[in-house]
Amino acid sequence: MDRLRERQGQVITAAVITLLVLVLLATGEKESLVIGVITGSAYGFLALGLVLIYKSSGVFNFAQGEFGTVAVYTLYLLHFDVPYGFALLGALGVAVLMGVVVERLVVRPLFDAPRVTLLVATAGVALLSIAVQIWFGEATARPVGRALPTLDRFTVLGVQISDQRLLLLGALAILAGLLAWFFNKTNLGLAILGSSQEPTATELMGISVKRLSTIVWALAALLGGLAGVLAVPETGGFAPGVLTVAFLIPAFTAAVLGGMTSLPGAFLGGVIVGVVEAVATSAPIFEDIPGSPGTLLVFVVLLIVLVARPQGLLGKAG
Repeated sequence: MDRLRERQGQVITAAVITLLVLVLLATGEKESLVIGVITGSAYGFLALGLVLIYKSSGVFNFAQGEFGTVAVYTLYLLHFDVPYGFALLGALGVAVLMGVVVERLVVRPLFDAPRVTLLVATAGVALLSIAVQIWFGEATARPVGRALPTLDRFTVLGVQISDQRLLLLGALAILAGLLAWFFNKTNLGLAILGSSQEPTATELMGISVKRLSTIVWALAALLGGLAGVLAVPETGGFAPGVLTVAFLIPAFTAAVLGGMTSLPGAFLGGVIVGVVEAVATSAPIFEDIPGSPGTLLVFVVLLIVLVARPQGLLGKAG
């Protein structure tokens, strides 16, 4: 039965993606398809981190976006003094360090607290991080350079694809595959999953649940950092809390849409959210909708999917 449900989710996902692509091509929204996939890849990075923490501990991490924002700030500051490659590595290192510090100082003391307490604690971390950024850096937009400068490597359906965008897409696809393999095929990945389902039994097996928690938060912070340093340069600049403000809610939506227990689902959910937002922004049929039609259409799609399949496209029931 579990295999049949998994197959059902895969069939539904394939049908949704196929229908979405056909409708966009038939209505002339080719550019929205390409732009949405690229934007959705950034959402997918954050969604992977959200699913990673939720899959291992059942915690919704509202600080996920700030791992990326802090990485972007670090990249911006280091690039003045060191080559871009070293600045990039330093930015990712700071993001991972922040993840470890948050786990040790915030998550671990609340390890046995209700999950809602941890949720509020991570939201507090995000707000504190944004406040510190405003305090030291002021609430002003700052430019940040691309890792790869070529802007017109080639054109797909009328949209120029830069090397930075290719790097973003390639990194996300590779990491999604590696994480799926890690959790299904390695002893450490299986231990992390075991600790989320039966922490007492995991401890009795001689595996430290708290040490596994540190590893998970470090990995999630790395994913958030990658989202920041790869996606934000394409926007031209950043400000305090940029990933929390502009990326976190779409990433949460992507994670729920794909299934909060599915890493491949987070990837696919991010792409779907990006495409839906792009269509709502460019299609004439939505131009009379006040406010943000992209957000409205994303939540309509999410509602339809969850009514038909509450566990998300690739999630598992229960």
